[in-house]
Amino acid sequence: MKSFVSVVLSGLAVLLATTAAAAQPDAQKTRAYIDRAWTTLTRSMDDCSALGDSKVGTRPLLYLPANLPPPPGLAAVQARCHVDVHVLPRAIGELGDVAPTTLPRQGLLYLPHPYVVPGGFFNEMYGWDSYFIVLGLLADQRTALARDMVDNALFEVQYYGAVLNANRSYYLTRSQPPFLGAMMRALLDDPASFKDQAAARAWLQQAYPLAVRDHATWTRKEHLAGATGLARYYDYGGAAPVLEFRDSHYLRGVIDWLLAHPADDPGYLVTATEHPGAAEIARLKKTSCDIAASNVCAGAWSQGYRLRADYYLGDRAMRESGFDTTFRMGPFGGSTHHYAPVDLNSLLYRYERDLHDFAVQLGLQTDAAHWADVAAARRAAIDKYLWRADQGMYMDYDFVSGKPSGYRFVATYYPLWAGAASPQQAAALRGRLGIFERKGGLQMSDHASGAQWDAPFGWAPTNWLAIAGLDAYGFHDDARRLARAFTATIDRSLAADGTIREKYNMASGNADVKISAGYKDNVIGFGWSNGVYLKLQSLLQERSGGR
Repeated sequence: MKSFVSVVLSGLAVLLATTAAAAQPDAQKTRAYIDRAWTTLTRSMDDCSALGDSKVGTRPLLYLPANLPPPPGLAAVQARCHVDVHVLPRAIGELGDVAPTTLPRQGLLYLPHPYVVPGGFFNEMYGWDSYFIVLGLLADQRTALARDMVDNALFEVQYYGAVLNANRSYYLTRSQPPFLGAMMRALLDDPASFKDQAAARAWLQQAYPLAVRDHATWTRKEHLAGATGLARYYDYGGAAPVLEFRDSHYLRGVIDWLLAHPADDPGYLVTATEHPGAAEIARLKKTSCDIAASNVCAGAWSQGYRLRADYYLGDRAMRESGFDTTFRMGPFGGSTHHYAPVDLNSLLYRYERDLHDFAVQLGLQTDAAHWADVAAARRAAIDKYLWRADQGMYMDYDFVSGKPSGYRFVATYYPLWAGAASPQQAAALRGRLGIFERKGGLQMSDHASGAQWDAPFGWAPTNWLAIAGLDAYGFHDDARRLARAFTATIDRSLAADGTIREKYNMASGNADVKISAGYKDNVIGFGWSNGVYLKLQSLLQERSGGR
């Protein structure tokens, strides 16, 4: 009997030891996962899996630009993938030229080269995701695919008017945080991206005018933040629910939250009946949204209320910001279009400095002087409206009310990445790390709204931009500490469930993410988490090698 018990106990000990070993974080296993993920997340137009869209659930449809000759091999793709192919009704000069609501149904927008998608139901090439993915591809010496993605972004500018939120027809009215200049610079800074300097220069000559055109998106009247000299986020789709909503569930949730928190309602609600008559429908078309044109709008009713038109404008702008959802600019981001954001204007400052440098490389001295002046003006406006000396932080500015925001958000570190902060401002920002730093890295804010872009959650792109910015200003110890924390979070989570996710819980340092306001999924993949992990590991190796 003792022998039997001894055998059982020994076997159990071996099993427990094996299980414990299997669950141990291991950077090599994380790296192996990322190596596989580049392949599983890569799409192209001849890949049938690229064509479907679970967000809208309709038969696959591929749209071609009106001014592009039919690509070779398209007929074979049609037959093999059972996809319909349509041509957009007109050539596009800028966002909003083609209203997605006028199309027979929504579909994928053609891109000429392979690209990496984020993962899950994000089955298209996203605007700001692509920058962090490109960084990871370059760090992993996958330069051909990185260049393909940058060339796709340039193709979007040429044929769809700007770098899009993503290459779906319902995104033809909005962009995403502007990283095209940074993507171009990353590619040009990698010696393996081009055969030689002559090839790099020839590519830049073609790319530069398209980058200038993309930048112009953010200086259109609709994208200006009043008279501040700064920019705002804005979607040209009007006061209507976004077309990627399959139903009204999210919007009813917003109404219910506002009714449960009346003191926090900025005035987003309007009284209305659930089944209005013709006269009320006509009124709601101006004060809310067009019930006759949108089943989602019609269903966006709860407890005697609908959402105001201004909320829909803010909701669309919030989606262009990429921070969907946060309460930073009103509940559920419904006032985003009222603000000059720190993140957007920092990115545009960096864009303008990059355009200056590209112009210098191409010998375009007049252009270079112009971009230097534009960047200097934006930096002065950032200092005037967004820097809060009393807080030691950059904070958003509500140009409609003429008041600075008091919402502490991790985008305060974007000016470090952009090079827009003075040494004194950078030192003040370093002193505010305690607001955001937790076990797993930097959380988005100190406001636990229940939304995914607020506390205690943290994301790869914002962690990278803050860490890279701190490192650039000489705060190497802080950068290394945060890099170790965030990579350890990814390692721990991969050991726990075998996946890399889109976001993490910074308080617990794992993927235990419970959302109560807005989107609740924690998508597996994940493109930018993979890319940032590789960049943070490179930073840690570089710094340790230099000591």
